[in-house]
Parts: sequence; structure tokens; C-alpha cells
Amino acid sequence: MATIKARFSAFLLLVFCALTPVNAIPSAQVDDDDFGPVVRAYLGYLKNEQEVVDDRASRREVSTTYYRHNSNRIRALRQMAIKLARETHNDYLPELEAVSAGEMGLLFGSNPPAPARLKNGEVLRNTFRYLGPVRVVGEVFYLFARLDPYEQAELNEKSSAVRRP
Repeated sequence: MATIKARFSAFLLLVFCALTPVNAIPSAQVDDDDFGPVVRAYLGYLKNEQEVVDDRASRREVSTTYYRHNSNRIRALRQMAIKLARETHNDYLPELEAVSAGEMGLLFGSNPPAPARLKNGEVLRNTFRYLGPVRVVGEVFYLFARLDPYEQAELNEKSSAVRRP
């Protein structure tokens, strides 16, 4: 009887692991060799970040909700990085930020923009360019590219010139 229970438990565990989509490979396989060294390095960084989150989850250091949310964030960043690299045909990626609606304050402080009002390509606070939403496993992340210091300086200069009579 104990052997049957052990086998049944092992079977359930195997079925659970096989049906859990958290570590599922995306249906559209992406070969990192399609990209230059900068994009490959960023994709490698995201893979390492996922391994850290996986490790923390395996040690039960984080909740299931935390694990799922951060795994989804990593997937959203990966999707946007691949999209940008393919669209621009360039081996360059801006610094990307992915936040959920409830996390907008992390980037924009106490008065964050309403996600529904964001427009693709819009520059916010002379710091971030909105890239668009990415839906991952039932969660929506809003992706932003941090403007480089030269872009920020140029925008600040233009806005201060407009304020001066």
C-alpha cells in the first residue's frame, strides 16, 4: 500500500511539473545567434536573473506570487529586447524598465501617469520613453526605455528654452 501511495505521489508531482507553464519555453524559439554581442549579453543577463529567481523559489525564500510576478517581468523584458533588436536591426538596447500598473510609482514617484493614457513613443519627465504594454501569462507590464544622458540633456535644454521669454 505504501508503494502505491509513493508511486501515485511521484506521478502527481511529475504531472504537476509537466503542466506548470512557469518555465515553459516560448513557442517562437529565438536563437541568440541571430543577434549581436550586446543583445546576446542582455538576453544572457535576463537568463541569469531568471536562474536567481528560480533558485530563490527552490529554497522557498520567496512566495509563489513573487516568483510568478518576477518571472513574468523577465519574460516581458526579453520580449521587448527581442522586438527592439529585430525592428532596429541594431546591436543596441536602451536600459529597459518593466513595471506593472501598481508599480508605476517606482519609476515616477507619488504622481505616476495613468497606464491607460500612455502613448507609444511618448517621453515622460524627460527620462523615459514609453515602449508599450507587454502581456505575459495574465499580467500586463508597461515597458519604458530610459533615455541616455545626452537625450535627457537635450530635452531639458529644449524645455528650459521654451520657458524663457
